[in-house]
Amino acid sequence: MLPRILIADQTLEAIKWIALILMTADHVNKYLFNGTNEWLFNCGRLAMPLFVFVLAYNLARRKTFERGVYCRTIWRLFVVGCVSTPFFIALGNVVYGWWPLNIMFTLTSTAGILLLIDRGLMSHYLVAIALFIAAGAIVEFCWPALALGVAIWMYIRKPSWAAFTLAVAGTGGVFYVNGNGWAILAIPLVWAVCRMNLGVPRLRWVFYAYYPLHLIALLLIRIPMSKMGYIFF
Repeated sequence: MLPRILIADQTLEAIKWIALILMTADHVNKYLFNGTNEWLFNCGRLAMPLFVFVLAYNLARRKTFERGVYCRTIWRLFVVGCVSTPFFIALGNVVYGWWPLNIMFTLTSTAGILLLIDRGLMSHYLVAIALFIAAGAIVEFCWPALALGVAIWMYIRKPSWAAFTLAVAGTGGVFYVNGNGWAILAIPLVWAVCRMNLGVPRLRWVFYAYYPLHLIALLLIRIPMSKMGYIFF
């Protein structure tokens, strides 16, 4: 029998902070140094799976639907994604002037799919599949990230080999998005951290505020760097 994953809230918050640090390091490498630091790029691949894990774990808690957690989460992620979009696009590395949508929309789509699955009706399952197909085509990390979110949510609710296999496939599938397989290391990292009791207090709004603010900071840092002769692409 596969073990259940039970994580203290403060430990879950620690995982979020680890992801936040890894994302920041990855973005510094990507947007300030044109992705030339291979070590930072590799470590940055773990950020998305960790963010998805925290989101899916929180949404897999009991009575999430009844307490309206899905709708609040979806709304917050969507608003932050919209606010962040101009800065995300201004930093470059997008195609057609907008693609892909930033990770906040990846998390929004994941939460939306889980909401539909949690409702449990066949019609909702069909809409969830449609959302999975459509959103996976336009958000960061595409279908592997969405599949990972579903797998984690399923495993937290009821551990199974099917959910575990889908989680491995989701993290491994990131290789086909960016040609790097380091994302799969997020699984043993979470497994190790969840056995600890890390006393990190929860700061509810920091994550939502940090994402657009760090993009703005990167844009501002680029100004003096450009004057010094740096070329960004």
